[in-house]
Amino acid sequence: MPTEPADAAELLARARALGGRTVGEVARELGVALPPDPRRAKGFVGKLAEHALGAGHAGDGPDFAGLGVELKTLPIADGRVAESTFVCSAPLSYAEDLEWEASRVRRKLSRVLFLAVARDRPPRFGAAFLWTPSPAQEAVLRADWEELTGLIGAGDVEAIDARRGRWLQLRPKGANAAARAKAHDGDGAPFWAPRRAFYLRRAFTAELLLEQGFVTREASA
Repeated sequence: MPTEPADAAELLARARALGGRTVGEVARELGVALPPDPRRAKGFVGKLAEHALGAGHAGDGPDFAGLGVELKTLPIADGRVAESTFVCSAPLSYAEDLEWEASRVRRKLSRVLFLAVARDRPPRFGAAFLWTPSPAQEAVLRADWEELTGLIGAGDVEAIDARRGRWLQLRPKGANAAARAKAHDGDGAPFWAPRRAFYLRRAFTAELLLEQGFVTREASA
C-alpha cells in the first residue's frame, strides 16, 4: 500500500495522477477485488481512492492525519454532482455537550481533498482539488451544525428532515434502515432512533466545482 504523502502538494499530485484512469484499472494495479455489483457497494470507490493515495487510519480525524486533510469523492453524472457528500456520523446521545470548534464535522471539513469520479461506463477518476473553507463558508457550516445539533440536544431528532440546513444537512445513515443509535426525547428519556449522519448538499459541492473552473454555471444548475 502506498505510504502517506509527505505534504499536501504530493497528495494533490497523486490525486491528479488518478485523473482519467478507470476505477477498474486502479483496483487491479493495487490488487483490490472489484465488488460483484458496484451498485450495492457504496463507499468502495472512496476506500479505493484512500488506498491509492496512501491514507492512514482516520478514526475521528481526517483521512490523512499527518496532513490534516480529509478525502471526499464527488460522483459526477452528466457534468453535475450526482449526490450529497457524506461528512461523518452524527452524535445523538451527547450533541448538547459539543462545541463547533471541537466537533467532528469541523475536523473533517477543515481541509478537504475533493476527487471527482465520473459515473461513466466504466467509471473513472477525474479532477482533484484541495479546499479550505473561507471564514464566510465556515460561518454558514457552523450555523447549520449548531441548528441541527441544537435540535438533537433538545430531543427533536425525529423532527429533523433533509430540508434543514443551508449547506449541511442531517439524514439517515447507512443502507440498513433498522440500524439504531441511542438518543433522547424532549424530556431527556432515552430511546433508540435511526442512525443519522451529516452530509454536504449537492448545491454546495457544485459551487465548489464552479469556483475551481471544473464546470460551467449551466452545468452546475
